[in-house]
Parts: sequence; structure tokens; C-alpha cells
Amino acid sequence: MEVFLIRLLQFMLSISLLVLLHEGGHFFFARLFKVRVNKFYLFFNPKFHIASTYDKWVRKLFHLKPEVVPEKIEKDEEGNEHKVKEYVGTEYGIGWLPLGGYCAISGMVDETNQKLDDDPKPWEFRTKPAWQRLLIMIGGVLVNFLLALFIYSMVLFHWGDSYIAVKDMNMGMKFNASAKALGFQDGDILVGTDKKEFKKYDVDLFRAITDAERVDVMRGDKKVSIPITEELSLLDMLKKQPVFAAPFVPAEVDSVVADTPAAQLGMKKGDKIVAIGGKPVDCWVTFDDERGRLADALAQAKTPADSMKVRQTTVAFQHQDTGAIDTLAVTLNPDLSLGVVKTSIYTLYKETKLEYGFLESFPAGISYGVGVLRGYVDDLKYVFTSDGAKSLGGFGAIGSLFPAEWDWMMFWRMTAFLSIILAFMNILPIPALDGGHVLFLLWEMITGKKPSDKFMTYAEYTGMGILLLLMVVANLNDILRWIGVM
Repeated sequence: MEVFLIRLLQFMLSISLLVLLHEGGHFFFARLFKVRVNKFYLFFNPKFHIASTYDKWVRKLFHLKPEVVPEKIEKDEEGNEHKVKEYVGTEYGIGWLPLGGYCAISGMVDETNQKLDDDPKPWEFRTKPAWQRLLIMIGGVLVNFLLALFIYSMVLFHWGDSYIAVKDMNMGMKFNASAKALGFQDGDILVGTDKKEFKKYDVDLFRAITDAERVDVMRGDKKVSIPITEELSLLDMLKKQPVFAAPFVPAEVDSVVADTPAAQLGMKKGDKIVAIGGKPVDCWVTFDDERGRLADALAQAKTPADSMKVRQTTVAFQHQDTGAIDTLAVTLNPDLSLGVVKTSIYTLYKETKLEYGFLESFPAGISYGVGVLRGYVDDLKYVFTSDGAKSLGGFGAIGSLFPAEWDWMMFWRMTAFLSIILAFMNILPIPALDGGHVLFLLWEMITGKKPSDKFMTYAEYTGMGILLLLMVVANLNDILRWIGVM
């Protein structure tokens, strides 16, 4: 429960910051061009009867008294006349539904569903030149993208960058069956491709392999080139267990958790696991692979007795002090864990540390942010595959990306990453998103023909429908993963 709350707080703080600044970008350009902003809200506040009391209170939370112009007469649907006060200031508040936020710009067809008079006013969005409306619409995306680059720069300035270079992983990699079918061998040290040299062990490494015609490795003292003769899928490389390639880390125990199966076996720091269930283990990848097989068997168990049978196995481990190997029977925990902490990769290989001065951090942060965006855009092609659709994640998946313990460096990295995603997703040419409005504005600037308000309204409804459908699919995937169906 504690881990869930920590991740939830990080997620809510990050999203709130990004939404406020995104909508602030729209607000800035709107006010710059003297367009009225009726409401500026963090989160949405749909008016359901059950929430009306709370909604009324929360709308006044940060309410600044707006300027009032003289009363005017309006007729209701039945033809009765009423005196109405017109407010020209901005109403600020926090909605009760934490699903984003909005900046209600006067005279604009958007998700706020405001009614437009037949007589356009000079302070309305629709009366401004197309170039001004374009800047107002891209204001949020611009702020999010620049924010991401700034955060990445400040993270590099404050914490620097530390990693283990792939070339320094002198025990090489552990490859799965698909990689071995291409010609890779356990222990190969990855060097690079025909296009670039490998730097870090991250998603960019796998992405580079999918784009390569050949991959160069060090095999012993020899450099070997492995031709990539088939099209590789990044999703397959990452989703298959074990993964396409993982750093070779011997199955050495860093520490043993008290009152666990490992403690009962008498395992100690420095001991090495050499087999589980009679299957040889040479590294943690192999150990986790064997645990995965047991997990598959456990999922098929129909009775408690069947489950217990799966959990009962043998573990062989080598004592660090004597070199002797014990093979003992053990009952694994219900989650099939043994109760050991793995040796960290940072204790085995040389770590590369980079530090940046204040001015140096900006080009480095910009380069990093642009690389993140390029990789994200490149990976979008997988969304239109069946596996890609299953990989879509909602709020749960995004929240799980935050660390289980509060870590400011990881928090800011994740915030920058989400800011880039928010910027890119919003600029997509889908009605109801900023990119949809930009598309229609560009059409107007090129052809000189402005889409009608009626067309814009229907386009807005269509776009909202698409977005709601995507949101349902993504969050449904989260639920299916949680209950173990996917």
C-alpha cells in the first residue's frame, strides 16, 4: 500500500505540474493577443448532481473576482427575459475529476462546449488573425517540449549522468533463443552496428539493432560481425522472456532476507546459485527464466495441493567460503521468490560518470530530449499492431513507471519524459487535440477558407470520441494485466 501511495503522489504531482504549464502556454498567448480566458482549471469539473455542492465550493477555491460589465437582457428557451451579468475576468479553480485540465478561451470551439453568439466580439479567439490563433493553439505543446528539455538539462547539471558502458560489460551478454538463431552467442560483448556504436544498455540499444544490417561484437579477442537478415520487432525483443539480450550477471547473492526460504537453506552473502529444480543456472537471467517456467505451471494449478507441488523444488548453491555445493529441497514463497537480493551490476563492471557545468548541461539536455522524442515517434509504428495495442497502458501503467521510493532524480526524469509525450500527443492532427485545431488553422491559412463553427463542433465531438475510446482501451489493458489475463 505504501508503494502504491508513493507512486500515486509522484504521478499526481507530475501530471498536475505538466497540465498547469501546458494550459499556461495557451493562457500566455491568449492574453498576449488580448483574447479573454473565461476559466483556467486544473482538473475537470463536470457538473453532476451528486457533486454539485463540492463543485460549487471548489470552483471558488482560487477564484479571483472578475471584472463585471453592465447587465444585459437574455431570453431563455421559453422566451422569458432575464438580466445577466457578463464577467470578463478569468475564473481559476480546481476541478473534482483529476483527468487533466482546461483553459476556456472565449470564442473558441473546444471541450468546454461554450455557446458562441452570432455576433463575434473583438476579444474572442475566432476574430483574431490565423497566425495569432495558431500561436495560441501551439502554446501548450511548445511549453511542454521546452519544459522537458529544461528539466533534462537541469537533471544533468545537478546529478550528472552515470551508466555502465556496454563495451565495459566484459562478461558479455546473455542472449535468448531468437538472438542465438541470428548468430549471437552467450558472452558476446556488444560493440555497435553498421550505423552507430553502442553506448548504454537501454531501449536505444535494441532500437539500433532493429535498424541495423549488421551488429558487431567482441567474441573473445576477435571482432565478429553478425548480419541481421530478418526484420526484428522492438516489442518482441523486449517482451519475450528472457529478453533478446541482457548483461551477464552471475547468480551471486548480495544479501538474504530473514525468515525466507533462502535463510532456511543457510544461504549467505557471496554464495552462488548454480541450479534450481535441477536446471543449471549460470546467471540471474537463467534463474529468472526458470522461475518464469514455474510461474506458468503455478498459473495452471487448480488446487492448493497443485500449487504447493509447484512451489516445492530444489536449489543448488555454492558456498563462497568453502566452494562446496549443497543441493537442498525448498518450498518457495507463494510468489515463487527465494528471499535473496541480487548482486548489483554496478559491483561487477566499471561505471562511467559524466558531470556537466551549467552551460554545458543545456546542449546535452537538448540532445537527450530530442533523442527521447525521436525514439518515441519511431516506436509509434508498433501501436498499430495487435501486440502494440495490447501494450497500451493507462494511468496505472504510467504510474507504475515512477520508482517505488521517492527519488527526485527519477521523478524529474519521468516528468520530462511525460512532458515530451504530452507535447507530441497533443500535436497529433486529431480533432479535440491542439493538433486538430492546428490542422484546421493551417488549412485556413493555405486556402483562405475558414471551417464553419458547426463543422468544428462536430469535429470536436468526433475527436473526443476517439480519445475516450483510446482511454478506455488503455485503462482496460491495465485492469486485464492486474487480474492476470494479459
